[in-house]
Amino acid sequence: MAEHVVIVGSGPAGWTAAIYAARANLNPLVFEGAVTEENRQQGTLPLGQLALTTEVENFPGFPAGDLSGYFKTALDEENHYLADMHHKQGVSGPELMNLMRKQAANFGTRIETDDIVEVDFSSRPFKLKSLEGKEVEAHAVILATGARANYLGLDSEEMYKNRGVSACAVCDGALPRFRNKPLIVVGGGDSACEEADYLAKYASKVHIIHRRDELRASKVMADRVLANDKIQVEWNSVVDEVLGDDENGVTGVRLKSTVDDSTRELEAGGMFVAIGHTPNTKFLDGQIELTDKKYAVWTVPFRTNTSVEGVFAAGDIADSYYRQAVTAAGTGCMAALDAERWLAAQGI
Repeated sequence: MAEHVVIVGSGPAGWTAAIYAARANLNPLVFEGAVTEENRQQGTLPLGQLALTTEVENFPGFPAGDLSGYFKTALDEENHYLADMHHKQGVSGPELMNLMRKQAANFGTRIETDDIVEVDFSSRPFKLKSLEGKEVEAHAVILATGARANYLGLDSEEMYKNRGVSACAVCDGALPRFRNKPLIVVGGGDSACEEADYLAKYASKVHIIHRRDELRASKVMADRVLANDKIQVEWNSVVDEVLGDDENGVTGVRLKSTVDDSTRELEAGGMFVAIGHTPNTKFLDGQIELTDKKYAVWTVPFRTNTSVEGVFAAGDIADSYYRQAVTAAGTGCMAALDAERWLAAQGI
């Protein structure tokens, strides 16, 4: 028997979609992802990118305060360890994602800790196959697998993730760790320039590390950066190593020239990598329309419809611009409502 709706993904978009779908009596089934070494290395474990962050200060409803008692009443006993780790500065990424997951489960969402690796959207009901070999059919599908940040691939970068290495200035830039300190932004496109411009509000100095002698960003963004006294571009350079220690996290970077073999060190309290994102759409294998950067295409203005009727996309899998937890949650709500109304129109 075909499911009413299957949700693929378990970030803010996926769990919000599940909450709305469950409350609409659609009995949703969520494939939250598999716990594998490959998923760990590429940052696609269950609970999404937010579970890889520490403090979350910009999600509404979680001001600074001691929430440890609440976690012990809201979450299952197996997750009470979060209460002991709570930093009393609002909510952390893992805490927020576990709360979303529990809220979806409370309304009856069924959860499979497994990856969807193959889909067939050529006919209805749609067919989906998981990594463990499970095959399901669904009348409607909500894709919410998100996008993962691209990193440099350095061992030292991996060591200091969430301890000074970030891929989202808007998410993390205002944290006390980064305030009034020199910061590093890696990249040379619009994203890197936007990150640097944002960080300049908080940092004592922002160094953009760019491997060429000219920014790839649009002229307006490049001009804005070059005119900012707090931003300095380090031309013809790449990050060779992230420097730091256990007590402080990131303390600087070692740069290597792209024109000779020289190296030098820069002091910094953090490094922001802005070299793009990769949407998690490989498993779709041409089943829906994607952009040239492989993001899902919304085919109806202000709706989450994809190019296949009955398949909807929510969160960063379709959003290369905002990429925020709150916007992902918003489109998760939209996708569930879109799916509910589409199913009703089909008489399902």
